[in-house]
Amino acid sequence: MDSPSIASSSGGVPTSPADPASAGDVDGGVRPGVPTAGGEPARWVELEVLAELEAELDGPELARGFARDYATMWDQRFSRLAAAVRAHDRKAALDAVISLRIASAMVGGVRLAMLAQSLEDAIRHDDFVQGQDLLAGVAEHGISTVFELQNTYILKN
Repeated sequence: MDSPSIASSSGGVPTSPADPASAGDVDGGVRPGVPTAGGEPARWVELEVLAELEAELDGPELARGFARDYATMWDQRFSRLAAAVRAHDRKAALDAVISLRIASAMVGGVRLAMLAQSLEDAIRHDDFVQGQDLLAGVAEHGISTVFELQNTYILKN
């Protein structure tokens, strides 16, 4: 099976946020800007998580720095993960996906963290075909998460 084609400017990452009409298919149909059962639009970044991080770090400076570093490192992080999955390198893929999952959860990228968990499960079961299928969703979720993180947290603070 061929790996998914992903439009990119570098590292296999899409150059713009995922289209809300198509990005939700990987995570059960939840789409940003589309009301959920509670009437609230789905978000890529849960700002409450960042508020908790600020409280744990005794202020916003370190939390903002962590969020900036996360956004800056997205291309590199995704490229490393994609290369490891495509090479069927279980050890490197697990290292990369666990790092992505934890860092995403810390910046409030809960949807991306959940998708990374699915990818981690596939890798742990040596299912690199499913892993490659999940990469396109990870790329879309990642770029959308970074875009929202920058616009709702990093640049506003």
